Amino acid sequence: MTQIGKIGFRILTELPHPPEGLVEAFRGLATPNLADAMGRFHFMDPAMQARTGLALCGVALTVATRPADNLMLHKAMELASPGDVLVVNTSGNLTSAVFGGLMGRSAAAARLGGVVVDGAVRDVEELTSLRVPVFSRTVCAGGCDKDGPGEIGVPIACGGTVVMAGDIVVGDRDGVVAIPRDDAAEVLELVRALIARERQRMDEIDQGVLFKAEIDETLRKRGVLR
Repeated sequence: MTQIGKIGFRILTELPHPPEGLVEAFRGLATPNLADAMGRFHFMDPAMQARTGLALCGVALTVATRPADNLMLHKAMELASPGDVLVVNTSGNLTSAVFGGLMGRSAAAARLGGVVVDGAVRDVEELTSLRVPVFSRTVCAGGCDKDGPGEIGVPIACGGTVVMAGDIVVGDRDGVVAIPRDDAAEVLELVRALIARERQRMDEIDQGVLFKAEIDETLRKRGVLR
């Protein structure tokens, strides 16, 4: 890992990148299953909503901006590899959109995997027509400056969870999760096992076993039933 600039106004390069096959293995997996497989952690809060109706799955390139500024997000778009997801912390700003239609056009042309903004975006109709997966805390018509400072590639908070460059980010209609890069292979095994258990339970329901016996077992342990 190489640092350009100084703390507060810096870019980290040569960041870790999981194998493409491992990333693709997460594509299409449901975020609730992934969150459950990670002990019900590593999911973003419910305000982080899909704005263009498209799911995303890719490797995080993190961006920290000061309020009402997107200089470093512009640079991150240039540095990102095709398929990467830009994950942005705007320092709590909700009235200055850091991503919109023109940036979306560039993101689509660069074949980026999507954008997740803990803050505001705008030009939602245009972003939808461009088919750019965008998740954000809010939508606002206000714009922002391009002066900095900011940071690229550093650990950030987004939607109430920690995201590091190289994490695998998955977003769908239920929300967004960030799979820690060092745990991704283990999480994949855990979620596959969870899905297998759910399929078994669906088969039981289809066969007429509508309710789980362990519910009453738990109630007996709690003294509610005898």
